[in-house]
Amino acid sequence: MSENGGPPLIDVSEALSFDENALRTYLADHLPGFSGDLTVRQFNAGQSNPTYQLVAGGRRYVLRKKPPGTLLPSAHAVDREYRVMHALRDTPVPVPKMLHLCTDASVIGTDFYVMEMVEGRVFHDPSLPGLTPPERRAFYDSFIKALASLHAVRPEAVGLGDFGRPQGYLSRQVARWSKQYKATETETITAMNKLMDWLPANLPEDDQAAIVHGDFRPGNAIVAAGSPEVIALLDWELCTLGHPLADLGYVCANYHADNLPTGQFKGLDFQSLGIPTEAEFLDLYCRYSGRESVDNHLFFVVFSFFRSAAIIQGVYKRGLDGNASSQKALKLGHLARVRAENAWRIVEENL
Repeated sequence: MSENGGPPLIDVSEALSFDENALRTYLADHLPGFSGDLTVRQFNAGQSNPTYQLVAGGRRYVLRKKPPGTLLPSAHAVDREYRVMHALRDTPVPVPKMLHLCTDASVIGTDFYVMEMVEGRVFHDPSLPGLTPPERRAFYDSFIKALASLHAVRPEAVGLGDFGRPQGYLSRQVARWSKQYKATETETITAMNKLMDWLPANLPEDDQAAIVHGDFRPGNAIVAAGSPEVIALLDWELCTLGHPLADLGYVCANYHADNLPTGQFKGLDFQSLGIPTEAEFLDLYCRYSGRESVDNHLFFVVFSFFRSAAIIQGVYKRGLDGNASSQKALKLGHLARVRAENAWRIVEENL
């Protein structure tokens, strides 16, 4: 497939293979309507939970599972992904339909879930190459509206009141990613060490709480084939209850990134391209979320770069250990330093 049609499908790699006959037998017994011969292919994208396309009986499904090998205790929680998407099924938040969760690791070696396959396009590059300016404006309008819709959902109303501890979210996140970074550190990154000291000492005083996606970006949105509308949000592994501006800072980090693996974004001629400037992005979010303004969003941009650096470091370490879901993992090592240095530059220049 092309990038805009979604991530490419490849034969299942040996490192990420499993007993396909066992899966077929299991799903025939547990997934209504599942029948026929099973064909499994691997999506060659993403670095965390391996994802596969299943074809059986003329129907296409998507399976996500934990990766093999020794895992950090709080990582790769496919059961949390399944739970949150299932909980959001009747809200304005666009999510795929969840079909089955299996927490019996004896079936294919790890926990996994199966969901419907949503047909559409994926734009990993936030500059949206190939779209017209009106299409880009429409995409970002739909994208920002989806984010505001998520933050408007009351967790207890959809059975997610216990999905996380809303108070103290930022302090726990800083501590968690500091710990995971240290556990996978392969070199000294001075900026990262400075951030691990600066962030806990400069946490915002407000302690708002909402359902936060955790990886909200264009590459995790499926866009309709015939329009720029976002029809499904994917990759909820990092979802929890926490400060909604963490999601906003994560998206706005694109405006401050000197080096994105997906392409150039900072410094684009946003007006001629039809892409909102950072100020316009914040204004749209306020309009859809009912906020009067957003204060201190740069703290959340810094936090986003910090967390991203920790995640990338973990991906790179898994690549060195041979457990990553894509061969691209070994090419990402330098990005941990780039993200950390971007974050520290924002601190020095603006905060």
